[in-house]
Amino acid sequence: MDSTTTGAPVLRLRGIRKTFGPKVAIDSMDLEVTAGEVHALCGENGAGKSTLMNILVGIHQPDSGEITVRGRPERIDGPAGASRLGIGMVHQHFTLVPSMTVAENIYLGRQPRRWGLLADRRAMRRAAGELLERYGFPLDPDQRVSELTVGQRQRVEIVKALAFDAEILILDEPTAVLTPAEVDELMDVIAGLRERGRTVLFITHKLREVKAVADRVTVIRHGLSVGTRDTEGLAESEIAGLMVGRSVFMADRRQTTAGAFDGVPALLELDAVSCENAEGRRTLDEVALTIRPGEILGIAGIEGNGQTELAEAVTGLRRITGGRVLLDGRDLTSATPRERREAGTAFIPEDRLDRGLSPEMSVAENLGASNYRRAGLVRRGMVSQSALRAYASGRITEFDIRGAQPDTPVGTLSGGNMQKVVVARELAREPALLVVAQPTRGVDIGASEFVHRQILAAATRGTAVLLISSELSEVLALSDRIGVMLQGRLVEVIDTAEATETRLGLAMSGATGDGTGGSGTDDPGGATAQAGTGTERKAAS
Repeated sequence: MDSTTTGAPVLRLRGIRKTFGPKVAIDSMDLEVTAGEVHALCGENGAGKSTLMNILVGIHQPDSGEITVRGRPERIDGPAGASRLGIGMVHQHFTLVPSMTVAENIYLGRQPRRWGLLADRRAMRRAAGELLERYGFPLDPDQRVSELTVGQRQRVEIVKALAFDAEILILDEPTAVLTPAEVDELMDVIAGLRERGRTVLFITHKLREVKAVADRVTVIRHGLSVGTRDTEGLAESEIAGLMVGRSVFMADRRQTTAGAFDGVPALLELDAVSCENAEGRRTLDEVALTIRPGEILGIAGIEGNGQTELAEAVTGLRRITGGRVLLDGRDLTSATPRERREAGTAFIPEDRLDRGLSPEMSVAENLGASNYRRAGLVRRGMVSQSALRAYASGRITEFDIRGAQPDTPVGTLSGGNMQKVVVARELAREPALLVVAQPTRGVDIGASEFVHRQILAAATRGTAVLLISSELSEVLALSDRIGVMLQGRLVEVIDTAEATETRLGLAMSGATGDGTGGSGTDDPGGATAQAGTGTERKAAS
């Protein structure tokens, strides 16, 4: 190991190997975790993180190698065996029963019993209440899980593991579904567990969180541990470089375009745009915004607050019930999706499999879709297959779509490479307006880097970009201005240079620094927005 941290190792893996048929998932993996530390585990998709964690909780057995817990070699023969060794895991997808109470979920399957037969509900509620109080979780043991927020449910999962003396707690992508405020609260929870002597193994792809809470980080690449580092003084770019095996471009547009768009006429204008769902409830409520050529407007917000509807309203996939959509002065409010594409709109949807691609069709067919005539692939009224294959080969090379040939079914590619197909097709149109939703969801850091570069390059060429992302770090890194969606309204728009995660998080939750809601107006200079207060976490600095 190349870390300077010292102390007794509570968990040590040496030479762990695991294969699934001909596929090597883990190849001679080493990992050492010190008692009482928060140890982050990072790696790209498919690097072997999940397989390793499943070995530690007994779901998989290694083909070879040694696991020692507190200095003793152990064979973890299942989740119950892991629990006996003091290893607990909180999975990314919760395992709670919504109809049951907090106490019932904490002790599910292992309720305290009277005379060894009857469940002792009183003892169970008392024990659950004591645990919740001990770890500082203000939850009612009798409240049903279905009534809890996502962040509260996660705390129940953590207490559920701790209820059976888990001294080593594995958290698998624990912030994937949390709001910024809930992420901050979770970081405090993890720090509290460390103070109580618990050891936390923290799996994440969010490098700021590694910096915020972990003492050390181990990076996995292609089934091998390639380095363990102390996080103090370690740059995010260094972690990313270890993950992909080369230096990584980290986007930061915050200071580069300040004032560059002053006085530039808007390309896209939304004038009090409203939409309704099938029940007649407004899903977009008089949204007003502008985007200028070459500008990136980022949209942040807790999912389900109108971001999807906003993208669909701009691209013509959702009927507008009020207001107007103007593109370069042309009223497209009633235009079809095809008419909007012909007017210069391109769309990278949040669900690439559902709306961005046809998985059964080839890479070439997906790249050519909607671009046949523009790319000169039509000969005598028919698509030329030789021209299509040549066109696709060029895009595959230009966009580094790995594992792809023109005839490869696109559904067989990795998530990152499928996303590159969508990006390549949409940018081939040289659009005036690019609407992009969740551009790096489910893709690893190498593909994320590539997609970020393409978005920035499009803006440099003069494309106006509407960027919708649930990742605040992504919005902050790529945007010139940032708007926040809340309950279908655009409640705040500010210059990125003035934005902080705290300020955005307050707006996302319906409050600003003075405890009020946002203005609900589009303010290019950010002058009408109320500033949030509070010290930024180490992760956001």
